[in-house]
Amino acid sequence: MFHRPSQHKHFGVFLPVANGGWIISKTAPTLDGLYAQNRAAAVKADEVGMDFVMSMGKFRGFGGETDHWGTALESVTMMAGIAEATKNVKIWATIHPLLQNPAVAAKMIATLDHISGGRAGLNIVAGAYKGEFDQMGAWDDALTHDDRYALTEEWTTIVKRLWSEDSVDFQGKYFTMKDCQSKPKPLSRPRPDLVCAGMSDRGFQFSVREADVCFIGGRTPDERRDASLRAKKAAEGMGKTIKTFAMCTVVHGDTDADAEAKVEHYKSGADMGAILAMLESWGVPAEKLSSVAAAQGAFMTQTVVGSPKTCAAQIEEFVRYCELDGLMLIFPDYVEGLTMFGSEILPGLRAVFS
Repeated sequence: MFHRPSQHKHFGVFLPVANGGWIISKTAPTLDGLYAQNRAAAVKADEVGMDFVMSMGKFRGFGGETDHWGTALESVTMMAGIAEATKNVKIWATIHPLLQNPAVAAKMIATLDHISGGRAGLNIVAGAYKGEFDQMGAWDDALTHDDRYALTEEWTTIVKRLWSEDSVDFQGKYFTMKDCQSKPKPLSRPRPDLVCAGMSDRGFQFSVREADVCFIGGRTPDERRDASLRAKKAAEGMGKTIKTFAMCTVVHGDTDADAEAKVEHYKSGADMGAILAMLESWGVPAEKLSSVAAAQGAFMTQTVVGSPKTCAAQIEEFVRYCELDGLMLIFPDYVEGLTMFGSEILPGLRAVFS
C-alpha cells in the first residue's frame, strides 16, 4: 500500500462550518454547521494527530432543498473556541479583506494566536461571490477582479507589518494607516501561517508571493499536478518556497463495495437546486449550467472511495502524482471518518512521507 518515503506531508481537516459540508446531497449524513459538530471534529483531529484544522468564511448559502451553506458560524470566533478545545493542531481561520480593516484583522488573528498558544493561521480570501457581499452593502461594482487582488495585497502588507512593527504608516489606494499600533504581537514565529487559494493568474501570483500555503484546484489529476508544479516554479522565480495543498473527500466503508454504495446513495440525493446556484455564483455560463451540474453531481472535491486500504493507496497516489505538500480532508461523518483515518491510514502516511 505504501512505498518509498519522501518529504513530510501535512494532513488536516476542512471543518464543516457551514451546513451540508462539501457534499451537496439530501441523503448524506447531516452536517448542521453548528459548534458541537465542529468542536467534535476538531477535537478528534487533534486526538488522532492531524496537523491543522481550517474553517471557511461564509455569509450566504445556495438554497436548494437543503439550504446548502445557509447556516454557518463566523470563522474566527468559532476557531477561538476550537483553540481552547484542542492542544496541538494548528488553527486556521478565514478573513475576507473586503469585510475587515487590516488593523482589525491583524488584532483578531494575534488574539487567536495567543488563545491557541501560537497555533493560529490566516486563510485570506480575496475573491467573493457578489450575492454574498451585496446583501450587506459590501460589494463595490467599481472594483474589478484585479482591483480586489490589489486591495488584498495592500491589506496583507499591512497585516504582516502590524505583526512585526511597533508603528505602521501606510498610504495606499485602498488603505491608510497613521502611526497604527497593534499589541500584543503574535506568538507564532516568524508569524502566523498565511494560506490562500487563487486559481486565476492574478490570484495565483498573489497566493504564491504572499502565502506559505497555496491551495490548488483543477478538474483532473493532470490539471491539479500542473497547478502544483506551476506554483512551485513561480515561487522559485520569486526566490522563495511555497507549499501546495489540495482538498480531498474521503468516503470509506468496510469494503470497496460498501464505500461505493455510500457514494451512489449520496449521489442519488444530489440537491440540484443548490448545485446550480453554486455553479452560477462561480461564473459558469447559463447555457452550460445544467451540463456542468450533471457532471459534477453531489461531490465538490477530489474524492477517494473504498476500504481504508484502498483509500490510503488513492491518497498516496494523489499526493505523489500532484507533488503536493499536504491535503485538507473532508468526511461525510467527521468523527467516524477521522477515527478511521487516524487509526488505519495516517500512521502509514506518516511512515511513507517522513
